[in-house]
Amino acid sequence: MSLIASNLSFKPGNEWHLDNVCFEMSRGQIYTILGRTLSGKTTLLKTLAGLISPDKGTLTLDDRDFGSIPVWKREVAMVYQQFINYPHLSVYENIAFPLKQRRLQSDQIKTRVMKALQQVGLDGFENRKIQALSGGQQQRVALARSLVKEASVILLDEPLVNLDYKLREQLREEFRNIFSSEASKDSILIYSSTDPVEAMQLGGQIFVMDEGRILQQGTSKEVYENPNCTKVAQITNDPAMNLFAGRVEDGKIILSPEIVLELPQHCKGLATGSYIFGMRAAGITLNQTGFPFSVELSEISGSETFLHLRHEMIGVVGLLDSVQNFNTGEVVRVQFDTLQLYVFDQDEQLVSSPYRGLE
Repeated sequence: MSLIASNLSFKPGNEWHLDNVCFEMSRGQIYTILGRTLSGKTTLLKTLAGLISPDKGTLTLDDRDFGSIPVWKREVAMVYQQFINYPHLSVYENIAFPLKQRRLQSDQIKTRVMKALQQVGLDGFENRKIQALSGGQQQRVALARSLVKEASVILLDEPLVNLDYKLREQLREEFRNIFSSEASKDSILIYSSTDPVEAMQLGGQIFVMDEGRILQQGTSKEVYENPNCTKVAQITNDPAMNLFAGRVEDGKIILSPEIVLELPQHCKGLATGSYIFGMRAAGITLNQTGFPFSVELSEISGSETFLHLRHEMIGVVGLLDSVQNFNTGEVVRVQFDTLQLYVFDQDEQLVSSPYRGLE
């Protein structure tokens, strides 16, 4: 049993918000829609919820025409990035609200509410007022109110984006446990995010979106290891994958007259010609025998340092596994780990990856 979208398109003005979106999602699975701001993620979720009517395309749920079902009848629950709770109600009353609207019996309501409270780790909080809860606890209340509906489709639109870093990490792990539980086996869970780390940690299937289109879908491992184009390579990495133009000639990679690299084994057989090369920040480090680059910015992040570097027309970001200070304009020696090299053609499509070799 599944949710199927076929050629969903929505163009309210001069730009496509959804452009021939197609997918199939199964019950009991987690799906993450990963994309930058304005990529179409929220528009897609609102379309699934019935808040937006697409210009064309169809939606079916378990072989039923899902698109023709009015909003109030759809088996959909949605949690927004700005969590919405009723401040004058208790935790219990907030979660019970949609069930009371359906006029369920009080004993049924209590059973479902207590179950949802346990799922989100708030059992014992049912009599608390919303104002007495932390931001993370309030977001859990919003999630519980969605779970209690036992909806076929649960939509989460960047639900952690407004929380601090430590709380996001904690709730991300809790969400994954909730979504993997037996209680969620009959639901389709769709989570949108701009954060590639979040998308990878949630697991399940990933749909990478850009400009209203789904560029690639697959498991987090598949998409991370083999991005099918340069846009996916950048969207699925933080910082974005470094991309630089170059040529392959006589078994060498020529990036500039001074920067010439040996072809790694997974790139053997590449035809002579121009390519776009890609490498994550972790593949660019300092080495006394490396190539000269000037430091444009030294960015300390926790126990790591990201170096923004430039050599003529080549700009890259490298990663150091320690905290180090550098002066702007300082010249350092840079090493490229070609075992981590990606190759894309002039149409920005993947040609070779360290995990799959030549396509």
